[in-house]
Amino acid sequence: MSPGAPTRGRFISFEGGEGAGKSTQARLLCRRLEGCGLKILATREPGGSPGAEEIRGLLVCGRVDRWEPLSEALLHNAARHDHLQRVILPALENGVWVVSDRFADSTLAYQGYGQGVDTKKLNLLRDLAVGGAMPDLTLILDIAVDDGFARTKRRAEATSRYEKMNSAMHEKLRQGFLAIAQAEPGRCRVLEASGNAESVHEAVWRSVRARFAAEIDVEIDPDG
Repeated sequence: MSPGAPTRGRFISFEGGEGAGKSTQARLLCRRLEGCGLKILATREPGGSPGAEEIRGLLVCGRVDRWEPLSEALLHNAARHDHLQRVILPALENGVWVVSDRFADSTLAYQGYGQGVDTKKLNLLRDLAVGGAMPDLTLILDIAVDDGFARTKRRAEATSRYEKMNSAMHEKLRQGFLAIAQAEPGRCRVLEASGNAESVHEAVWRSVRARFAAEIDVEIDPDG
């Protein structure tokens, strides 16, 4: 590394089923990390770059059966590749920490475990779209399907295609995320997400501090 070049940023993703609180926890973590003096980029999937946001509209709107599962996986990976190349990697190279609401694990869970696409095909697509640029830490927020549905019903915003999928599908997703975590324990942490936002955030923060202890050595109250 040349003198004065920034240290590479860190990449954190949030995963989990509908209503698990990923967006809330990503936002709270960004604020906490900024309070530690770190530069932060908050992003999401599908989306995150102008092109990927256009693809997002195709994926989250419309009928549940709008797409054949493999076609849907291809769209997700097209959006992901653009997001990664145009937004995530440049930020990391400039020392910015990236916090993403969903990333590649969601495609494996939804289109693989949930909709039955061959996981070998999905892993090949992931390798093409992502290569080795997987998150440094993935926080999987786990919540019972009925509890997640209850939370989504309280939201003011429009319901997405994914929230309209039935409970059997969402149970497959939940088990898929748990299987992903079991397969990659070095990267993934499963956190119980049924509590209030503050208690879940503290569990998130403990996991982040444990993973990046050498880089997060000063804690400043973000409200102070």
